[in-house]
Amino acid sequence: MTERLTTVKSAKDAFGELPRGIHHLGVTVPDIDAATTFFRKALGAKWCYDGLTLQDEPRGGQIVELQLGLPKGAKIIRQRMLRIGNGPGLELFEIKALEQRKPLRLCDFGINHMALYCDDIEGSVARIQAAGGQLLDQIHGNSRHEDSEGNGSIYALSPWGMLIELQSIPNGYYYDEDSEATAWLPARRGG
Repeated sequence: MTERLTTVKSAKDAFGELPRGIHHLGVTVPDIDAATTFFRKALGAKWCYDGLTLQDEPRGGQIVELQLGLPKGAKIIRQRMLRIGNGPGLELFEIKALEQRKPLRLCDFGINHMALYCDDIEGSVARIQAAGGQLLDQIHGNSRHEDSEGNGSIYALSPWGMLIELQSIPNGYYYDEDSEATAWLPARRGG
């Protein structure tokens, strides 16, 4: 099954066509089935495809290490693409390596959390907890430009420690006069 793509205005610079937008986020997890169950229960994720299964030969070796920046001896055991709502893909990797670090915290360099827009933040909080996620605090207000009436945000940890933010901004953002773009929001679900 293929999806009809939304057409956006072409944008170019001296190097050529600019990127269209975020396609997917990659997340390494300790157990791909447990992570899939968590994302399904907590966030309503849908399975798209498995790029690598247990029936396949694990991806490893010098070329893969070079292409993907993996340490010597690391092997990709499984790879799966999920999708949450109408946002970008969430690509899960199960990788075996001699040395693996804990998930990043908000203060660490690199991509440190995944944020999801929620029309029903209380329901999303309950879903995260029911799926085994741990809330860091209560729902709180958002930062400047996101602090319109009725807004809320809360951070939670997945069972393996990945930082997830749930956010609701029902009355929208506000922008400075010299803003170059508006923040992207997933389209509303049909009734």
